Amino acid sequence: MQITRRQALVSAGAFAAAPTLSVDGQTQPVPSDAIHAEPVSLGDFEQLAKPKMQAMAWEFLSAGAGDEITVRWNKEAYQRIRLKPQVLVDVSKVDTNVTLFGQEHAFPILLAPVAAQKLVHPEGELGTVRGAETAHAAMVLSSYSSTNLEDVAAAAKTPLWLQFYAQTDHGSTRELVQRAEATGYRALCMTVDMPVSGARTREARAKVEFPTLPLGSLNALGSKLDAAVSWKDVEWLLSFSRIPLLLKGVLNPDDADRAVKEGVGGIIVSNHGGRNFDTVPATIDALPLVAEKVAGRVPVLVDGGIRRGTDALKALALGAAAVLIGRPYLHGLAVSGEAGVTKVLNILQHEFQVAMALTGRTNLPSIDRSVIWS
Repeated sequence: MQITRRQALVSAGAFAAAPTLSVDGQTQPVPSDAIHAEPVSLGDFEQLAKPKMQAMAWEFLSAGAGDEITVRWNKEAYQRIRLKPQVLVDVSKVDTNVTLFGQEHAFPILLAPVAAQKLVHPEGELGTVRGAETAHAAMVLSSYSSTNLEDVAAAAKTPLWLQFYAQTDHGSTRELVQRAEATGYRALCMTVDMPVSGARTREARAKVEFPTLPLGSLNALGSKLDAAVSWKDVEWLLSFSRIPLLLKGVLNPDDADRAVKEGVGGIIVSNHGGRNFDTVPATIDALPLVAEKVAGRVPVLVDGGIRRGTDALKALALGAAAVLIGRPYLHGLAVSGEAGVTKVLNILQHEFQVAMALTGRTNLPSIDRSVIWS
């Protein structure tokens, strides 16, 4: 990879032949006094998304638990970490490929599960998966998807993983897992940090209601969160699932250690985007402790607060094999459907490449704690 200043600006949209803005899949000319509205960062997409969404949908997507302190910490923690540049390194070629569970990914950046995406845009999960495909990124589908998991798989040419919760109806859980396996999903992500729903104050004020979900989602089947979920459920899932099982929502290093000993395929360090339990640590603060405990036995991934390519670099330096983004790609979906999802990913991917180059790293194995200014 050779990045010139002009190439960087072209990637960011600064050299357009004719200023345009993609809205709802249609390209429209941008007034000369509004060229700055063309999004060139994930923050730009967030600002543009709000007026395009219904108030209830915006509150659902943006809200956190309690006083939303953890939501704020997730971002601020990345901002406190400083990077150590390294100069006079040949970075004309930068390799961003990573292999997870036998699958090759062009970048260590995946799409995290987010429920009911038709609240954000009529294309919903189909727009997301098509946008992810164009950007060569894998998607983790929520079991509370507003699109049937088979329909998403039929539209996908990118690797798909399925997220789900422990439910009181174990038969429904087994059925969902087996359907996912039969349809070609590559991994399972069991969310373990939500045995009960937290104090979602902002959602309650906004009276958030999900749209009718299709047959096949756990919500549509009438199942309920299982407050009695335990390690026995993990053992049970491992007894019949034929694809890797990751535990999503792990912050405690001792939990991560036990998960590996139980035989899970991977760990996702997550605090549910700050949506379910307030004042737990930022995920980037928990990540190094979890990664140290896991000690390379299984891949460790992380989500929460990632808004820049430098954030992804910091996460990999502190022990993550890959990162996941949630709210940002939904902002892209809200602004311009699948094209918005693609552009959000492309921006983050390009920023990550630049961050690697400016710290003198030419491949992912070379990203370690020496990248961090201590």
